[in-house]
Amino acid sequence: MKPDIETRADLETLLLEFYKIVAHDEEIGHHFADLDLAAHLPVIVDFWEKVLFGKPVYFGNPLAVHQKINEKSPLRFEHFRRWTEIFASTVDRFFAGVRAENAKLRARMIAHTLNQRINQEIVEIDS
Repeated sequence: MKPDIETRADLETLLLEFYKIVAHDEEIGHHFADLDLAAHLPVIVDFWEKVLFGKPVYFGNPLAVHQKINEKSPLRFEHFRRWTEIFASTVDRFFAGVRAENAKLRARMIAHTLNQRINQEIVEIDS
């Protein structure tokens, strides 16, 4: 049986594996071409540690970050949907449990909100 997401180290494993996949994805990989993973990983782990564990360790603005990405190359609904598919499959590959399910739910909610704010469209993102 797979463990649930319990620690920061679990998040590091999840996100490192996730970024290995999305960086080479045909549909959304181009959005990650300039990503400095060594610098980004601690920040995104902080983000998910706040989202899943409630720890006050992330103080950034995800919308502003994604608006800058959108300026370089438009983020479309399909990109957010693909991101959630890869995220969910990565979670499922390593983890199972309440927090793992919550991570997938929160990822869909975040993608939905970002898509709505960036593209001014309300579309459900399922994965």
